[in-house]
Amino acid sequence: MITRSSVLQWRSVAAVSVACLGLAACTTAGADGGSDPASGPPESRAVINVPSAKDRALAPTRPLVVKAEQGVLTDVVVSDDRGRKISGDFSSRRSVWRSDESPLQYDSRYDVTARAADSDGVATQTKTWVRTVEPKRVAYTGLSPYGETVVGVGMPVIMTFDQPVQRKAAVEKNLSVATKPAAVGGWYWVNDQMVRWRPKEYWKPGTDVTVRSRLEGVNLGDGVWGDDNDLARFSVGDSTISTVNIGTSTMAVEQNGNVVRKIPVTTGKPGWETRIGTKVIISKQRQVVMDAATIDVDKSDPEYYRLDVEYAMRLTWSGEYVHAAPWSVESQGVENVSHGCTGMSTEDASWFYNLAKPGDIVNYVNGSRAMEPWNGYTDWNISWQQWKKGSALS
Repeated sequence: MITRSSVLQWRSVAAVSVACLGLAACTTAGADGGSDPASGPPESRAVINVPSAKDRALAPTRPLVVKAEQGVLTDVVVSDDRGRKISGDFSSRRSVWRSDESPLQYDSRYDVTARAADSDGVATQTKTWVRTVEPKRVAYTGLSPYGETVVGVGMPVIMTFDQPVQRKAAVEKNLSVATKPAAVGGWYWVNDQMVRWRPKEYWKPGTDVTVRSRLEGVNLGDGVWGDDNDLARFSVGDSTISTVNIGTSTMAVEQNGNVVRKIPVTTGKPGWETRIGTKVIISKQRQVVMDAATIDVDKSDPEYYRLDVEYAMRLTWSGEYVHAAPWSVESQGVENVSHGCTGMSTEDASWFYNLAKPGDIVNYVNGSRAMEPWNGYTDWNISWQQWKKGSALS
């Protein structure tokens, strides 16, 4: 039986329960509207990205880049596998950090610790690492002329590689030739292991030349990477251009446009004709032993010779020289009796030797034997239009 007192008691309990429920609903989220302490600290919206970490094979010439999305970078520390820190710079808004050390080392690990914060100041951190590529082979280079030397007006710039180059355009982009006064010129690939630069016209006397290569860390293709930066400086001396007329056995020597001497010479006899074309003095030797065995002449052959020669100036890789030939003075200016070299009296050879320098031009005319490509510094036998086509950037 429900009495009046029971009803009043039930209503009192219900009222207290409703009041308690209402109080609980107001205080669940906390008085300051924050998150439940039991759920942990807030998560940063900032995201740190190290793009080069994806493939773990960074090209040494590429900067190591750290980026922050929806936030800013507060700190970036990069160190190599010896613990040395790598320097770098932040962008103006601190959304990007780039290393400024280039190139990085091959096959090296770089540890990256980066911190960022979102617009509310909530921080985040990432730790990762990247590794630079491990070359299958590295290519070393040789650059000439070098040693602050003085050269003739026909001297080309020559860069050689000890490994084949497939990405020739990448190489050319990292080569430079600066001249004072300015000269128009270009590179020409002789083959996969040699590239040459020459001006459109002969060098102007007095020109200063600086050649730079920045190939360290550059991908040359087929697993070959560059491992050299190089620098060469040289200057151009007086213009010495000689012309050898094979038909008349004479050589006219011009310096700075003026003929300074005409010399009787002898060149190659029938079967040993001297090549025609524009040649460049490659090197000078005060004395040299010339042995016909080096051009495949057997010692039993009547044409075999072995001679001690003075004042020798090399013109071709196959063995043509300008040199003293006292044994043929009677034939000089009269007939051609040599095995391809240009011989003259010791007096004339000494004079010419003291005047000439590597890079000087010696033109051969009025003959029948053609010059083989690249048998010496034969760059000037190629037209400028054809030369430009030899560039990988043409």
